[in-house]
Amino acid sequence: MYDIATRERALALVAHGHSLNSVSMQTGISRFAIRSWQTRIEPLSRKTECPRCRTVPQPPEAATAYAYLLGLYLGDGCLSRQPRRHGYVLRIACADAWPGLIVACREAVKAVRPTNSACIVQREGCVMVTSYSHHWLCLFPQHGPGKKHERPIVLETWQQQIVDAHPWEFLRGLIHSDGCRITNWATRTVAGQRKRYEYPRYFFTNRSADIIGLYTDTLDAVGVEWKPARQSRRAQNISVARRVSVALMDRHIGPKY
Repeated sequence: MYDIATRERALALVAHGHSLNSVSMQTGISRFAIRSWQTRIEPLSRKTECPRCRTVPQPPEAATAYAYLLGLYLGDGCLSRQPRRHGYVLRIACADAWPGLIVACREAVKAVRPTNSACIVQREGCVMVTSYSHHWLCLFPQHGPGKKHERPIVLETWQQQIVDAHPWEFLRGLIHSDGCRITNWATRTVAGQRKRYEYPRYFFTNRSADIIGLYTDTLDAVGVEWKPARQSRRAQNISVARRVSVALMDRHIGPKY
């Protein structure tokens, strides 16, 4: 007998393109068992209540975790339909360089959907935090055909209310996905001597004008000053560099870890 976490890890490997033979060799689980789980695992344990599917839809109870996970999803997340299981798989890409981010992402997934496992699938240079559920589409209605920057991204009223109530968690999720905290430097001549000065700043980069707007609107709401930085045809870049605003970001977000 295999527990749900083991079954979902095997199915996550299949969902990422590995053959049944390959997954069987990696895990020691028979191909027959894996094939049977593709149609049986959801009925075994996943038909759980969804707050958005109630007669009167409600927001997720773990609002703080949801605000963070929403930021991660808009940055480095995606949903994929799983026809055989009649559900969806949520994938959040997390760089290997930030193990704390991987842990925080898994914890957020588990807080939002406590009855669903959050598996890790290793890829080159990153891991995919992966979770299956019938209800991910209910929680992330921004899902749709094509890439995020090629279609409108608009929060529903209940999502905006969560962001308004937990703006820093939402910003933290966006920074952890498509942002960073770096140290810039500049030189000045003082009393005839060239001196080097260092100062921290935050960057957020995304190709979607709508997601950029959600980020900057939330910065405005918490009193953080920002300005557009260098732009390219591929993405927009938002900079937070003023000392007071950087200190505020450091208090609530800080560098990745």
